Amino acid sequence: MTAADKCVRAIIRGRVQGVGYRAWCAQAASERALSGWVRNRRSGEVEALFCGEEASVDAMLAVAWEGPRFARVLEVEVIGEKAIPPGPFEVRDTY
Repeated sequence: MTAADKCVRAIIRGRVQGVGYRAWCAQAASERALSGWVRNRRSGEVEALFCGEEASVDAMLAVAWEGPRFARVLEVEVIGEKAIPPGPFEVRDTY
């Protein structure tokens, strides 16, 4: 991880399940060359890990508020930094 890299875990709350949020998130993260993952949580939230260039991670956190057409994001909580995982961004199973 270089000084220009950033890795954060985020919890996205609102109407974010059943609206294609994970697929939208994976596409948006891939467009920004981020690594990490996204998954639904049994609580109805979406959890994601965004890693890459600091500006790209910050841009992803900003667009996470938008989501796909039928999503209604009420909160994007950043809950800490983690080590950068290798490989492409992936959609994970529900946790």
